[in-house]
Amino acid sequence: MVDKIKKDKKNANDTNQAIVDDKFAKQEKVEKNKSVEVKKNQDVDKNVEEQKKSEETLKSVKDNIPATGKNMSKTLTANKAKQKKPNDNEKKTFESKKQNEINDKVLDQNEFIEKLVSINRVAKVVKGGRRFSFAALVVVGDGNGMVGHGKGKAKEVPEAIKKATDEAKNNMIRVPLRQGRTLHHDIKGRFDSGKVYLRSAPSGTGVIAGGPMRAVFEALGIQDIVAKSVGTSNPHNMIRATFEALRVASSPKIIAMRRGLKINDITKRRKISQPGSDNVKN
Repeated sequence: MVDKIKKDKKNANDTNQAIVDDKFAKQEKVEKNKSVEVKKNQDVDKNVEEQKKSEETLKSVKDNIPATGKNMSKTLTANKAKQKKPNDNEKKTFESKKQNEINDKVLDQNEFIEKLVSINRVAKVVKGGRRFSFAALVVVGDGNGMVGHGKGKAKEVPEAIKKATDEAKNNMIRVPLRQGRTLHHDIKGRFDSGKVYLRSAPSGTGVIAGGPMRAVFEALGIQDIVAKSVGTSNPHNMIRATFEALRVASSPKIIAMRRGLKINDITKRRKISQPGSDNVKN
């Protein structure tokens, strides 16, 4: 019986403590909420005071302007007019600079002819699986004797093309053209298993060439040419073979400088060899 009475007393004490703890917790919550509300009210009062101060300063400024008289207002308007003039000039200069930059960009874009020759999806095998990326081959030229090629690899197609175009612009070569439309002479080019034969053609022939080679000639600005690729059809090897051939290309001016002759001497020989088909070497 005694043990039961003790247990009942303990249970009663525990319940009383729990009730007291709940009361204290509720009081603490109420006090916290009150403190938060007080802080909010203080912030609102501060904002209101700041607004009042700003309004008072504005009023004082407005009141002081007419108090100083008409001369003060005139001087203020004159100062404003003076300040406006350089600002307008600055705006004009800024706009002119912008227009110049835009024009430069347009010229840069129009200067070069970009031709996408091939794009290939490449896979790299890693521990987790395969990682795909794209390899692009691009030819860039100005249409007036300058041409270059480049390749780029990236996870996305536009980035790969951008890398390839940048490389092509950095590695451009100049090729001498006859009348700005064809080569001066026939050339052979080779790179690995790619073999290329380029022959100059009369006006009206057009560009007779395969896909990758055609891109090179169009970017270069050649209008009349006959080209044949013998061997591989890999675009990389074909383009490198054409570039090896174009590096060897020469003109009467270059030959005259090498031999110490005049250009007329070399062009006369060409004119003599043209009418007779027996004199022409294939």
